Amino acid sequence: MAEPVIIRIEDLSKFYKGSDEPAIDNISLDICRNEIFGLLGPNGAGKTTIISILCGLFSPGNGKVTIEGMDSQSDRNKIKHIIGIVPQDIALYPTLTGLENLQFFGNMYGLRGKLLKERIDEYLVRFGLDRFAKKRVTKYSGGMKRRVNLIAGLLHKPKILFLDEPTVGIDVQSRNVILDFLHELKATGTTIIYTSHYMEEAERLCDRVAIIDSGKILAVGNPRKLVEENPEYKNLENLFLELTGKDLRD
Repeated sequence: MAEPVIIRIEDLSKFYKGSDEPAIDNISLDICRNEIFGLLGPNGAGKTTIISILCGLFSPGNGKVTIEGMDSQSDRNKIKHIIGIVPQDIALYPTLTGLENLQFFGNMYGLRGKLLKERIDEYLVRFGLDRFAKKRVTKYSGGMKRRVNLIAGLLHKPKILFLDEPTVGIDVQSRNVILDFLHELKATGTTIIYTSHYMEEAERLCDRVAIIDSGKILAVGNPRKLVEENPEYKNLENLFLELTGKDLRD
């Protein structure tokens, strides 16, 4: 039996000021509870805009977004309590230690005392960072920064986690740790919405994906089934290139 819909996007369009072309062009999409859903597309396809609208950072230009039955605009403050956001850019204070960063973000989520300490300790151990907790972030490798960035969005144990390119530019070991953890997180009932340029990663991680370009949805489905339905392309990357083209993007 299919899980109920947790995010519903209806006839969504978004124009940026000064642009003649929409960043998002009349898309509709349902994302189910407890699935890992991938938004795949080249640079400028609209992935980050969709994530920003779902997180309440941007208002929908036209259309409607509901999250757990709540309107993304009128119920924005309620929605903030059930979502976690891990941005593409590292959102940490470089002169603070990893521990101090996590204490700060935990406090922002209203966590205090023993509970916050237990959550931080749990995730530092899980991501192999406990030995480096009292080092300044500026001394961290790219993979370590990515892992702390992820922990910062998890401390309040959100129902829905938004990940924008969470493994870009990091070593294979850190990427593997993050992907394994996301499978574990899904098993606890968390819904994950994830953007990436890595097609093999999406095949490994996602229950379903939407391939997006120029603000339009070109295909939606389970990665393996999408390839089975288009066997001439052999893998998701070839199908992605066929749908979005091979021209270079900025």
